[in-house]
Amino acid sequence: MNERQLRILRELGELGSVTAVAEALLMTPSAISQHLRLLQRSIPVPLTERDGRRLVLTDAGRALAGAAIEVETALARARHIVDEFVDEPAGDVSVAAFHSAAATFFPVLLRGRGPEAPRLSLADEDVAQDHFPRLTRDYDLVLAHHLAHAPPWPRTVTATTLMREPLDVAMPADHPLAREERLTPQDVADRPWITVHDGFPLMATIDAIATAANRRLDIVHRINEFAVVAETVAAGGGLALMPRWTTRPHPALVLRPLGGVHAIRRIDVLHRPERVARKAVRTVLDELRRAAAEIRGDDDADPDAAGSSAAGLP
Repeated sequence: MNERQLRILRELGELGSVTAVAEALLMTPSAISQHLRLLQRSIPVPLTERDGRRLVLTDAGRALAGAAIEVETALARARHIVDEFVDEPAGDVSVAAFHSAAATFFPVLLRGRGPEAPRLSLADEDVAQDHFPRLTRDYDLVLAHHLAHAPPWPRTVTATTLMREPLDVAMPADHPLAREERLTPQDVADRPWITVHDGFPLMATIDAIATAANRRLDIVHRINEFAVVAETVAAGGGLALMPRWTTRPHPALVLRPLGGVHAIRRIDVLHRPERVARKAVRTVLDELRRAAAEIRGDDDADPDAAGSSAAGLP
């Protein structure tokens, strides 16, 4: 049993096929299979089994894959012990975020960085919600959105909640509903709507509005990018749900809170547990907490009060 074999077993449990593991680890499928055979020789119970044409983990395999996370975490700490000893703060840290979070958090992170600060590598990743955990393979920290109706994050990643952001109803400033201080599903159900493509967040909240109003909403436009949504709403294309803090104000629009449904999204930062063995990654995680407090407009930007951490919890 060695580190590479455990890594392959862990990735097989997450990716679900030998081919996908081979692509992720830049190896051939035959090499992956050979490592799995060698690992199996050291274990007295089966680690994998066939499920049709797929190779899946048994209960014993899943238990060992879970232990592999602890092994990788311990090895990561060992590899970075010298950096910890000399307290080197200026390591490289990669951060990915979905578009609206990137537009809001990245400028805050980049302001006033000194030579001793971690060196940031930033990227935008607009993916479906269940794809965010996979990005932790390529990035140190991943900003992800999560709605209350969605399944919890897998326990293979650690999630820190940066903010719980209300989703408001956006409309032109001269819209009849703009006179209302707060809206209900019944107020908005008979209007045309702009929302995201299927598989992306916000659709669950749209469905909740329809259920509360007991009628199907008239969805006329499907647009993922909030900047484009704002222009479409301003042009009279329909109502839309927009995040309260992470979209730029539009002079022709107003946002109104929506009651009667749970119209809130979480912004979480995901990472593999072993990543925070590095001081630079922990530093940037603290910076993200402070950025969240600034974006929310909190008087106290103490990073310990800005969010909560839990592995795989909703």
